[in-house]
Amino acid sequence: MDMKLEVVVLPVSDVDRAKAFYVEQLGWRLDADFPIHDGYRIVQVTPPGSECSVIFGEGLTQQEAGTLHGLQLTVTDILEAQEELTSRGVEVSGPFRDETGAFHHAGDTHRVLGAHPERASYGTFAAFKDLDGNEWFLQEVTERAPGR
Repeated sequence: MDMKLEVVVLPVSDVDRAKAFYVEQLGWRLDADFPIHDGYRIVQVTPPGSECSVIFGEGLTQQEAGTLHGLQLTVTDILEAQEELTSRGVEVSGPFRDETGAFHHAGDTHRVLGAHPERASYGTFAAFKDLDGNEWFLQEVTERAPGR
């Protein structure tokens, strides 16, 4: 049986401000905005090319705004993705790789600035935060590992 990740719930402090950031600034698709009743609102957005969406709103999570770290978007060209986000007014750190050559550590103390020397698939990252401080990572994947 397939089990696909469909939705990630994102804790935000201001729904309209988050909607403007994700839809207008990042250019993500607005799938839904359902103001069910006072204190309960569902906004769903989807990154370009993604099968997984992000939901935020009111009454959806008990997490504090800005506490989600490590969300990841996969891109085929990290430099192009960083340039696009920067052109949209998003501050992006990177590109970088982890000093171990594996998946990045939490925080930024183990980061080595610059893309992976061979631009190896899965080896280069960049990062940005939304207006609440929820942290997103970009990972460059040019060739998928077997079985993916």
